[in-house]
Amino acid sequence: MCGLALTGLVATTAAGPVQDRPAPTEASVASAATDPHCPPGTVPVPSAERRVAGPDTGTTTHEGTEVTPEQAAEYEGELRRAMVRLRGQEEGAAPPYTVPVVVHVISASDGSGQVSDERVDDQVDVLNRAYRGDYAQGSEGTDTGFRFELSEVTRTENDTWFRRFGEQRDTIRARLHQGGPETLNIYTADLGSGLLGFSTFPQDQADAPEQDGVAIAHDTLPGGDRDRFNEGHTGTHEVGHWLGLFHTFQNGCQSPGDYVDDTPYEREAASGCPVGRDSCPEREGKDPVTNFMNYSDDACMTHFTPGQAERMVAHWAAFRGGDALA
Repeated sequence: MCGLALTGLVATTAAGPVQDRPAPTEASVASAATDPHCPPGTVPVPSAERRVAGPDTGTTTHEGTEVTPEQAAEYEGELRRAMVRLRGQEEGAAPPYTVPVVVHVISASDGSGQVSDERVDDQVDVLNRAYRGDYAQGSEGTDTGFRFELSEVTRTENDTWFRRFGEQRDTIRARLHQGGPETLNIYTADLGSGLLGFSTFPQDQADAPEQDGVAIAHDTLPGGDRDRFNEGHTGTHEVGHWLGLFHTFQNGCQSPGDYVDDTPYEREAASGCPVGRDSCPEREGKDPVTNFMNYSDDACMTHFTPGQAERMVAHWAAFRGGDALA
């Protein structure tokens, strides 16, 4: 993982919250110069708990890493072109939408990863509450119009799949995936140290429909034992990517940010719950620390914005919603 070399902090361009990390050393800067995975001006960053969006089709980056500014711009271009094609079909793009959900529980022979039906139900309930705006405080946030309905739970006992999901994900998803672009496939397994979850984007669905979906660490579902991340909002966050949202800190303090007008610019991901932080003082507004598309602790996350809701609706109409895909 790589990060921008800045005075006194590290701002990610790959994956991972970097709050309270030391400034890069001369040795790390020198290392970045010879690391083919780190672009110029960046340094290697140690791994940390992270929720990422990971396109892995064509020339895009592998899942488990962040979206680069160039990739974000490509996705935005695809969205704009799709919306031009849909012009005049606005009536069909109005929420609410009910999203069928298939949860694939992958576990080991020793019982690790066995997520109960109750916890699966609780996860779907968290999604509904989050996307309905129930966690929002005061006037923040909005009802996005998305609702989630559990269709099926599949259970697979496979030690290799459970413990090496990242290496096996293409095979796993090709065998287990159900439904079309409108169906949310969620896979639970051991994703490895520091990785909470990852997702595909709507724009990738047509090229690799069997790979479409969200993976989340089994211990992040409600009632899990992942400290600070066991209330189900890893699922909330990753479904946001599945519906087209970038991280709130996409592009840092540089325009166009996360392509949403009502989320303030943010230099790097939040860690913990640093409410009141202002990492882009030259830009209007404090950091969106409590937004679901940040890296804050689950207990800190409360809402999506109206602009994010509009963006999810646009992606649904363009890439996932019924007649729009004909």
